[in-house]
Amino acid sequence: MGDIVRDLSFQFALDIIELYKYLVSEKKELVMSKQLLRSGTSVGANLREAKNAQSPADFIHKNAVAQKECDESLYWLELLNASGYISESKFQELNEKATSLLKIIKSIILTKKQNLNPNSAIEKKEYFSILISNCVAVEKNKR
Repeated sequence: MGDIVRDLSFQFALDIIELYKYLVSEKKELVMSKQLLRSGTSVGANLREAKNAQSPADFIHKNAVAQKECDESLYWLELLNASGYISESKFQELNEKATSLLKIIKSIILTKKQNLNPNSAIEKKEYFSILISNCVAVEKNKR
């Protein structure tokens, strides 16, 4: 799963960079696009940092930061769409990618927590629920 999330987050960052260039040059939008650029490229950077975590807690923390950045990216995409800066189709494309990434990152965090505390019934239920939706999201991205 590590390679999948790495590849998806890298491609998401490239898509965000491309959108940023478009928004700045064509739409002359400088504020929201900069925020999206920062959060959208930060997802993969934090996932990369998590690979070199110094402890399980550090691993969880770095992934949680990536999760927050991904969710923030969704906010900026929603705002850019609602304000007419990006088309509905572009929004849907990037929203789907960000949502898939978010599900995968949540699954990674829950898996690590489950491995650290295998007796937690609540986390097991949440883990399997997210794992199933994560598999569906990965299959959608393959198409």
